[in-house]
Amino acid sequence: MDMHLRDLKYFETVADLGHVGQAADKLGRTQPALTKAVQRLEEAFGAALFERKGRGIRLTPVGEVLLARARVLRGATEEALREVGDFAKGNAGHVRIGSGPIAADHVLPEICSLLLAEASETTIDITVAPSIALRERLREGAIDLLIGLMPENDDDFVTHSIVEDVVVVATSPDHPVFALPRITMESLLAWRWVLPVNTIVSRQWLDAAFRARGLPTPTAQIDANSIPLLPRLIARTHLLSFLSRHTLNASGAAGVLREVPLKETTLRRHLGVTYRREGYLSPAAQRLVTLLRSRGKRLFTSALEQSR
Repeated sequence: MDMHLRDLKYFETVADLGHVGQAADKLGRTQPALTKAVQRLEEAFGAALFERKGRGIRLTPVGEVLLARARVLRGATEEALREVGDFAKGNAGHVRIGSGPIAADHVLPEICSLLLAEASETTIDITVAPSIALRERLREGAIDLLIGLMPENDDDFVTHSIVEDVVVVATSPDHPVFALPRITMESLLAWRWVLPVNTIVSRQWLDAAFRARGLPTPTAQIDANSIPLLPRLIARTHLLSFLSRHTLNASGAAGVLREVPLKETTLRRHLGVTYRREGYLSPAAQRLVTLLRSRGKRLFTSALEQSR
């Protein structure tokens, strides 16, 4: 099968944008060049990769499979080039970090500072997003390390725990819930909530906890895709929320918010560093893993103490 990496790159861009013209503009190529690249791939596989959808195009089932494989292949190719380049130059290299919001607030600035103090020529890319989304980017090879929620039972990844993360119900200190003689899950449903959007793992866990007990899920008056925004949203309202204790104890939240103590709505999980088992780690990425494993927990604790 005759197939060029350049054709796969063109195909991937067309698939991402759903439009040949836009892909041509992004790549700085002509539309006929991209069309021919797609046609060569279709001839190689003996199947159509795109079909018309309105004014644009969308992938066929065969195209979906090829896109997933193309991303993995591109990632492997880029890793090979980086590995050879690092070896040839003898430098500290480059590291691409994906960080969950909590780690970005409490450990990422310090850990990057430590890394640069040891290897001043290191270059770093940082992407902050929910851990679930970053996990797919890690799997595709778009990032080297994920600092955030640890995946469970995935043989593609190696994970090292850094610190426990406990997520609890919280609200303003004068909320009427604290006047109840006994707080229960049923009683929490009497009030409205401000919650992470339902694609966030903690929100999914909270909803599942209520459903498991035959109860309706909390009524979200505000849905937010920014975890750091939650404390400010509830500090001056009588809305309930679901926050990490790391966030709850940080600057701007300590003393302004209060935990609602209830075992059934307490989520315990771990934040850690994750990388692909078969992926390439530059010298910089390897050193960052070592720093996180040896000093990550202390950095989390120190950051929280300084923010109080």
